[in-house]
Amino acid sequence: MPRVAVLGAAGFAGALCARLVEGHPSLELTMVTARSDAGRRLDHIYPRHRVRRELETYDPDRVAESADAALVAYPHGAAAPVVEELLNRGLKVVDLSADFRVPLDLYERWYQPHEAPGLLDRAVYGLTETHREEIRGADLVAGPGCYPTAALLALWPLRELARDVVVDAKSGVSGAGRGATESTHFVSVAENMNAYKVEGHRHRAELEAELGRDLPITFIPHLVPIDQGLLASAYVTPAHAVSADEVRDLFRAAYEDEPFVELADSPPGVRDVRETNICRVHATVEPATGRVMAFAAIDNLWKGAAGQAVQDLNLMLGLDEREGLE
Repeated sequence: MPRVAVLGAAGFAGALCARLVEGHPSLELTMVTARSDAGRRLDHIYPRHRVRRELETYDPDRVAESADAALVAYPHGAAAPVVEELLNRGLKVVDLSADFRVPLDLYERWYQPHEAPGLLDRAVYGLTETHREEIRGADLVAGPGCYPTAALLALWPLRELARDVVVDAKSGVSGAGRGATESTHFVSVAENMNAYKVEGHRHRAELEAELGRDLPITFIPHLVPIDQGLLASAYVTPAHAVSADEVRDLFRAAYEDEPFVELADSPPGVRDVRETNICRVHATVEPATGRVMAFAAIDNLWKGAAGQAVQDLNLMLGLDEREGLE
């Protein structure tokens, strides 16, 4: 049974990774680490996950002794050196940060100077529905961001048709991470909704990398007063007129055999997919304009982070990608 360590298990995504591995029928959780919370029990921080393990301080040799693979849930910048240490010790790694999601020029434009640029060519983008066979053979997979996961699944069947795209995306506050969430006062998000980073959000780098830099994309994220859940509404100007039935045929061809994509008869809501690894998608055409509309709902901590990371790890280890997620 493959042994798995979860690094950064005190954060929202890392804690869920630990829970999913702990309950996985074909994986053994052998180690959880944290930085500031080392020495505490994970179930004392997140009682609902029921992972009764003490968080350890990260040590690469200790991880290599204890695990065959690792899920790394560190912030961007902090993840890259750790990933490099683990790969050098022979582990397979799924990195949940942004450090290996996009080419070097896009990363350094939107984030910072890269800490391990030599590994970028080795990394596979972890959107399983579009990179499944590459993921199977990889030892480093970059888990996509939550916004790009929903947006790309809404847009992927339309990529040959699209001439212009607007993505209006709304996420619950857990998408900001544990530190940001704990520092945000309740009254700033309750009974409120706002757009942010409207002149450029760094997650658009993934949309550019996956859909092509020549496609005009407007991406606007919004913060909404829920804890978990993300809805991406994509509005596409098509290269030629299409009917709603033709659009639905494109989505059926792309997703009818996908275990974690559901095609819905009406626009989905985030409650439909809460605590699941499912992306629920609906697509149609607006009769007045001919514009194609696609809507994708995910749980940002599951399909947008930890669930997708486990899906990737399953493939990397030769397991059924559905294991531990249904």
